[in-house]
Amino acid sequence: MNTYELMLIINPQISDTEISGAIEAAKRILADRKAEVIADDKLGRKKFAHAVKKNRDGFYVYLKVKAEPETIKDLKRSFGLQENILRSMFIKAGAEQVLKA
Repeated sequence: MNTYELMLIINPQISDTEISGAIEAAKRILADRKAEVIADDKLGRKKFAHAVKKNRDGFYVYLKVKAEPETIKDLKRSFGLQENILRSMFIKAGAEQVLKA
């Protein structure tokens, strides 16, 4: 299993309870595909540099996930089909590298 960082941007037009529901739905999708959520953080509403699906801001959620590499493509597709998720992005978490001056 590899460790991934997942950033979700949720539609800001919905209520706070619906945002919580969207986060729980995302966690269910991950659990259904045998991905383990290690950490989560609600980063709050942030403004976009340009409009995304006619929205000028979004609610950001960070999740750290352990999953098999084969499931990531399926997860990307599943999050793309979610109505309240504007964007999702997976990044493989690698070993920290020391920068030499």
